[in-house]
Amino acid sequence: MISVVEARRRILAALRPGAPEIVGLAQAHGRVLAKPVQARLTVPPADISAMDGYALRVADATPGSRLKLVGEAPAGHPFSGQIGAGEVVRIFTGSVIPAGADTVLIQENATAEADAVVVNEAVVAGRHIRRAGQDFSAGDEVLHAGRRLSVRDVAVAGAAGYPWLCVYRKPRVAILCTGDEIALPGEPVPAGGIANSNASMLMAFASAHGGEPLLLPIARDTEDAVAEAALAARGADMLVTTGGASVGAHDLVQSGLARHGFALDFWKIAMRPGKPLIFGQVNGLPVLGLPGNPVSAYVCASLFLAGAIAVLGGLDPQGPVFETVTLGASMKPNDTREDYVRATLTRAAIGWVATPLPVQDSGMLTALSRAGALIRRPPNATAAAPGDEVEILRLGLS
Repeated sequence: MISVVEARRRILAALRPGAPEIVGLAQAHGRVLAKPVQARLTVPPADISAMDGYALRVADATPGSRLKLVGEAPAGHPFSGQIGAGEVVRIFTGSVIPAGADTVLIQENATAEADAVVVNEAVVAGRHIRRAGQDFSAGDEVLHAGRRLSVRDVAVAGAAGYPWLCVYRKPRVAILCTGDEIALPGEPVPAGGIANSNASMLMAFASAHGGEPLLLPIARDTEDAVAEAALAARGADMLVTTGGASVGAHDLVQSGLARHGFALDFWKIAMRPGKPLIFGQVNGLPVLGLPGNPVSAYVCASLFLAGAIAVLGGLDPQGPVFETVTLGASMKPNDTREDYVRATLTRAAIGWVATPLPVQDSGMLTALSRAGALIRRPPNATAAAPGDEVEILRLGLS
């Protein structure tokens, strides 16, 4: 068996991002930039007002002075002349500062008359003026390649003049569930069978992490069925299987894929749950074989599939983010496998507290649903008491 860290390193090292594609700006959120965004425009394009008020010269803005109103310049309609001595121009937020003006008198500090403005407060040169290029100038790199685009980044790209962006294609993740006993939710469940939760779980997981899930037909417990189902994964960026990863008579993923030249990288990880994890390739297609137990499949997806989708989608490899919190209940010593324990997560005066759920059976989905975190227990960890520090991996919407 290999360690969790080594398994993750070997999986991510074998992956490469897909080809870039062009998408409309509104569809770019959550995608990874394949090329940097260099501004086509300068923002602001000119000196503009940050407030509603009056553009004028500091030299004329003595409190009590009455200045001649010579025009109005709403945003998008610049004043065509130049402000001279003793003159003001009515402006608004976003208005271009007229030539000759060097400050803004906000409207709250002025008294408007029919054709004049009385200055009520002193002004400062440059006050309430946003200078041309204050945000960025044409040619500046405003977003770098390899960045996952937030809603805020989309706004930056729009301001920089881009109606579209070059991003990495969403990784296509083919999902193959195996077993005679499973039926898709809503379908009749065979005698001795069970509704298949892994398919919908993994499709949702792949989508949440930036992938494009492709659900394949269930492969029954024969090598022929596994081999045939795998053919449907051609064109995907990764094949993810569930079930059939162990050593039983009906665990046929490896032998079924072998008919297409499956090259095994590793099998079995020193972790709980999720020991029988498979990774290899079929003619260049990466294959991640998850256990059939739904909790084991989810934990392995969190540790390995999330990172794989990220790399296939153009991101640099990054490990799961663990944080240190307080333990809320005692835990027994651990054995030689790295353990991931489902736990509730609550906020207390001392900070976050992780409390292990009393039952950790790998088939209990309700416990997984209630969990807010996975407590990571290193191999051979000693017994832990309430109040000790432990590492957790938070479980969010994914």
